[in-house]
Amino acid sequence: MSLPKAELHLHIEGTLEPELAFALAARNGVTLPYADTEELRKAYLFDDLQTFLNLYYELMAVLRTEADFADLADAYLARAAAQGVRHAEIFFDPQAHIARGVPMGTVVEGLWRALGRSEETHGVSTQLIMCFLRDESAESAMDTLEAAKPYLDRIVGIGLDSAEVGHPPVKFRAVYEAAAELGLRRVAHAGEEGPPAYITEALDLLGVERVDHGLRCMEDPELVERLVRDRVPLTLCPLSNVRLRAVDVLAEHPLPAMLDAGLLCTVNSDDPAYFGGYAGDNFHAVREALGLGEERLRELARNSFEASFLEHDEERRARYIAEVEAYEFP
Repeated sequence: MSLPKAELHLHIEGTLEPELAFALAARNGVTLPYADTEELRKAYLFDDLQTFLNLYYELMAVLRTEADFADLADAYLARAAAQGVRHAEIFFDPQAHIARGVPMGTVVEGLWRALGRSEETHGVSTQLIMCFLRDESAESAMDTLEAAKPYLDRIVGIGLDSAEVGHPPVKFRAVYEAAAELGLRRVAHAGEEGPPAYITEALDLLGVERVDHGLRCMEDPELVERLVRDRVPLTLCPLSNVRLRAVDVLAEHPLPAMLDAGLLCTVNSDDPAYFGGYAGDNFHAVREALGLGEERLRELARNSFEASFLEHDEERRARYIAEVEAYEFP
């Protein structure tokens, strides 16, 4: 669906399509444990978070050079633009690359080769958000923040991702406080696998401005009331939720109830190469499965721009929202 939208929950490593993975493997002399793209694509049919994460980190081995990260980002931006994305706030996982011997500078400079020219080449404005792996130590997160300091002119904020259960937000309180002192925006995954209490912790202890996922807030009416009152955005990823079994089938997704409750929900793709669809595919899927009408879809698109970190450019935000209002559905 080409309805104009912002994408606020997108892991760039999760856009690695099998064809690009094999192309980069050949370029870098990496042998993948799959015979061809067809066999690799079958491996994408996992049914739980850990199986996904194992494959996700395994395939990162093909990302070695600035050119690799630039090609990865360019491929995503082309697909996103074709599906109506006008602004993208893109996550990346530096710890997973540094652990493989790929320096922070290679990752950031490589991504920026694509992001820095994305408006010219794809018509998409971009921002970059550095995520910490919550199943790594808090000390590792602090070291990563330190390594990122030379590149903070390219990085707008920090996030928290990977396996949620057993790694509560409080673990990363100190690094979030340090990031706030540097003027970085703060988001965090919470309430996908983890309980509603993780959302509350992320708000109270990490000072997050946006909650990534957050669908389990519906289990706590007081939390829902707080999120509505404070207009805290939630970056939902419907197709991801189904693939990772947070929701059994898309028709049972709580998105309509969340909108009815007044929550500031957005729809995003998460790791689209692995979860069966990019941003426009997610909009199309919720339209079909949940019976969302045109005004609900416009609301989701408006929400995405309102929830974005575009405060420095309100003229741009207003222009994007005007495109939403003018859009004619096919």
